[in-house]
Amino acid sequence: MQRRFYDYLIISFKGLAMGAADAVPGVSGGTIAFISGIYEELITTISNINTHLLKILFKEGIKPFWKQLNGNFILALLTGIIISFVSFMKLAKHLLEHHPVLIWSFFFGLILASIYFVGKQITKWNLGTLLTFCFGTAIAFYISKLPPLSTNNDTWFLFFSGAVAICAMILPGISGSFILIILGTYKTLSDAIHDFDLKKIVVFASGAVIGLLSFSHILKWLFKHYHNLTLAALTGFILGSLNKVWPWKKTLSWHTNSKGIETPLLQESVSPLNFEGDHQLLFAVILMILGFLTIFILEKLGSKK
Repeated sequence: MQRRFYDYLIISFKGLAMGAADAVPGVSGGTIAFISGIYEELITTISNINTHLLKILFKEGIKPFWKQLNGNFILALLTGIIISFVSFMKLAKHLLEHHPVLIWSFFFGLILASIYFVGKQITKWNLGTLLTFCFGTAIAFYISKLPPLSTNNDTWFLFFSGAVAICAMILPGISGSFILIILGTYKTLSDAIHDFDLKKIVVFASGAVIGLLSFSHILKWLFKHYHNLTLAALTGFILGSLNKVWPWKKTLSWHTNSKGIETPLLQESVSPLNFEGDHQLLFAVILMILGFLTIFILEKLGSKK
């Protein structure tokens, strides 16, 4: 299908939504990609990046190479993701520090709606898909309860973090930013972007590229040979991740950095009525509904031919 400029503009807006989601620890850009109808094209496009593309570039020129690469799609999507991720990371940090209940409420509604839209892609439910769904839920729930490690500035570890986090970012339900928090490199990357530390950004990006190119082949193979089981696992991932984005939490322990600033280290979900502080229940419910409806809008955009 021949795409128009308007189509690529829509893809860029989907990229903006993916970047904003990935900037928040607990929300996956992969979920947004899936709901907006570009997930499998994204995985296929990434997995097609190989040495054969280089042969096309040197033998046939830039135009056939760009077409084979699906370059317009990548450019439009990456433009949205990068602009959104870099700008929204600062905003997300501010909102999480000053309005945590409200931002988590919006994303809770968003992820809740995602469970239905990803799950409905499964064409046949049986014992295998049910067990895979339960397994995916258990894994994501376990990850959501892991305490973060201390900050690690080692170059190779930052490279490794990029490779692991990018795999999580393209998996619906598993948050790449939360994986960075668990590994202890979220603040390192956030500071590097803020201070424009080019060395750390390049190291992280290099790990992300390696991880993305490797993992996309696995995902493409799984979709081709085990489509329903893969979707069942992804649906489970999204359900299990709800614990991480539950708006009302009780802090069990704190981490104090070298500057004496305290941040929550270990938290558990509690009822709004047992929340210590202003539960903001009315505004929280409104934002949950808005997040829920946002997914319907994205799904409608994704379903348009």
